[in-house]
Amino acid sequence: MNPPPSPGEVFRYFQELPLPDLPTQQQPPGNALAGLPVVFYTDGPTTETFTVDIRGFTVDIVATASAFTWDTGDGTVLQTTDPGAPYPNHTVSHDYRSGTYTASLTTTWSGTFSVNGGATADVPGTTTTDGLPATFTVLQASPVLTNPFD
Repeated sequence: MNPPPSPGEVFRYFQELPLPDLPTQQQPPGNALAGLPVVFYTDGPTTETFTVDIRGFTVDIVATASAFTWDTGDGTVLQTTDPGAPYPNHTVSHDYRSGTYTASLTTTWSGTFSVNGGATADVPGTTTTDGLPATFTVLQASPVLTNPFD
């Protein structure tokens, strides 16, 4: 009799799933100002369901984005367990000095699986995807005094 797929077999399939490359979104869009935080988030799907055939067994896999690693482009790395959110509900932000930066997001995916509709178990390991980066310029604002009577 053919034994069901082992967790290790499922993990090998899990690593090959077409998981989404979650894009790096930043606010404000375009240029930012030094001294004001740049908000990061991703708006891609954070849960994906797949059905694969492993040696004749139907294996349902649910992949969930479980960790987010934000490389801010200036040497700082922020690690979170949520995908961030746009302003005003933002949870991930970073202050910059003036310059041009490329920020990127690496998403860590964990999963659960069931074989032929049976009990659910954890996939024994994680996999990662790298989303499209965001490049932006941070400008230094300078105050200018003017004579209101001119």
